[in-house]
Amino acid sequence: MKRFFALLILLFATQIYAQKHEMTVEDMWKMKRIGSTSLSPKGDFIAFSVTSYNMDENKGNTDIWIVKLEGNQVKPILNSEKNESSPVFHPDGKRIFFQQDEQIFSCDYEGKNVKQITDFYSGVSGIKFNKDGSKFLFVSEVYPNCTSQECNQKKDEEIANLKVEVRVIENLLFRHWDSWRSEKRSHLFVYDLNTNSAIDLTQNCKSDIPTIALGSAYDYNFSSDGKSVVFTMNPDKVQATSTNNEIFRINLDKIGKDNFELISNSKGNDNQPIFSPNGEMLAFTSMKRAGFEADKQDLIIYDVETKSYKNLTENFVFSISEFIWSHTSKKIYFISSNEINESIYQIDVASGKVDLLEKENVNSDLILSANGNFLYFKKQKSDLPSELFSINITTKKVSQITSINQQILDEIEFGKLETFWAKGANGDNVQSILIKPPFFDENKKYPLIFLIHGGPQGHWSDDFHYRWNIQLFASKGYVVIAPNPRGSTGYGQKFVDEISGDWGGKPYKDLMNSLDFALDKYSFIDKNNLFAAGASYGGYMINWIEGKNTRFNALVSHDGVFDHESMYGTTEELWFPEWEMNGTPWENPESYSKWSPSTYVKNFKTPMLIVQGGNDFRVPEGQAFQLFTSLQKMGVESKFLYFPKETHFVTKPQNARFWWNSIFDWFENHKR
Repeated sequence: MKRFFALLILLFATQIYAQKHEMTVEDMWKMKRIGSTSLSPKGDFIAFSVTSYNMDENKGNTDIWIVKLEGNQVKPILNSEKNESSPVFHPDGKRIFFQQDEQIFSCDYEGKNVKQITDFYSGVSGIKFNKDGSKFLFVSEVYPNCTSQECNQKKDEEIANLKVEVRVIENLLFRHWDSWRSEKRSHLFVYDLNTNSAIDLTQNCKSDIPTIALGSAYDYNFSSDGKSVVFTMNPDKVQATSTNNEIFRINLDKIGKDNFELISNSKGNDNQPIFSPNGEMLAFTSMKRAGFEADKQDLIIYDVETKSYKNLTENFVFSISEFIWSHTSKKIYFISSNEINESIYQIDVASGKVDLLEKENVNSDLILSANGNFLYFKKQKSDLPSELFSINITTKKVSQITSINQQILDEIEFGKLETFWAKGANGDNVQSILIKPPFFDENKKYPLIFLIHGGPQGHWSDDFHYRWNIQLFASKGYVVIAPNPRGSTGYGQKFVDEISGDWGGKPYKDLMNSLDFALDKYSFIDKNNLFAAGASYGGYMINWIEGKNTRFNALVSHDGVFDHESMYGTTEELWFPEWEMNGTPWENPESYSKWSPSTYVKNFKTPMLIVQGGNDFRVPEGQAFQLFTSLQKMGVESKFLYFPKETHFVTKPQNARFWWNSIFDWFENHKR
């Protein structure tokens, strides 16, 4: 009888296992994506946005969900055909404010009693309440000199009625990322709920809040007493060459550009100003070096009374990303890149002592519980899209709160993630992620996809990426290796710094050494079927490999730099090439030529698939055109995927599906 039941159990387990399948593109696009989060004043609910995509309709829709923390009861409360996003609990504990049609609405905790709050012609986003909830901050795109919404509307109509189709450009940074710049700027407003009126706090400013680059929704906040506002703004005249984002403060009883008080004192990037709950301190992140967007980001404490500064993380090896204060103003909780993770730490404000709370996976969006005993946050890893989690600050016990994609995940067999270390240039240790294909058999040999990340100051992490998903690359029966060569974050600032001025030098050796190590260590990798792909800097490195070796059967270059000199003249954030190439093309032409894949076209031999977005202004389309032309002239097998309406990323569902299928077909057709 025992044997009979054992056989039944084995049969049942086998059936469950057999029902699983490798992840598909369609699976990934069915998964719901958690966005912004907010905790209720009493600490009993979390509201969060959820975006779902429809492949047939080729679009997404965002709704508001809520979870009752007692019992983890999860449900949508606003799920119309319109997009409802960015939920924020009102301090009165009765309402949730949210964004719809570029306006702010409110509802109760059941999603009922919906009321429109704003009716702003230029739109409203990014609201933040003061302590008593009588006012909130928001940002809106306006003409700097307009003092009314009627003025903004009139100017828009005048431009729309022009018969001449022309764009007159008089200054640099005339376009950014994926859009052309007009005279409009993102200004910071304060809205009074008692009078239903808004005031432009940055009127006449030709700078953006948040800053157009290196900025975020963390870049403006009320003071603890609600009497003043702090914000980040770049005051430099030529912002295309400047990372000098500064922290300013303005008293709400003395509104006006002349009353901006400069708080920060670095020529590098300063942002995320947040007052301590007791109002005695202002914390913000700061970089020391001007013009370097990937400098170490420290946590600075500014004493409001003495106006003195303290670098709280001077001796901490990693950069600080997001952070929040404890309710007592004695600790700060923050996130830092740590190897392949985005780890959670706490730091004691008085002593500077750092304590690691949660190392593993990619964590973000920290919220402190009402009693101060727990942190709520989003966690993701290679086999789990973002879900809400909590951690007990004392015991460090981590618990999962939501599981909105569990049904889909239960049907998928994911590959196992592991890491290995190899000796790179100068004998330095280089870490790589390795993903085995689903249903892995150690007795078989598998082709390899070698992935190179962008940035270059970024890193492959244990995340669930919706564009370059390492599990999806592995799903077709490939081993995937994703190395973090120098330039990668999470390994200390020295490691980050050593790519600048050396794009194809030590990083290239780091990559090739990591590949050699893997081929020697893992017998299940088929050495006759090696493929490589990368985007942005990763695309650059693919182009560099094209001219340097013939180790791979085929390559994929997505929005990669081909020629540094022509790139300089067409990209938008000029501080980036000037830092990375040690000057302008006329100041240091040797560097631009030495590290350009275009210099080595005569060596091109490996088949290459090229991908480019027409609205990519970071690495403009001319780079791909030149690359494809060069490959064709050299008689190298090549194919060019040009997406005229995509940007640096391919984000539309059907375009993304075409992108994935094209890459898989390209690799499959070049297997030996």
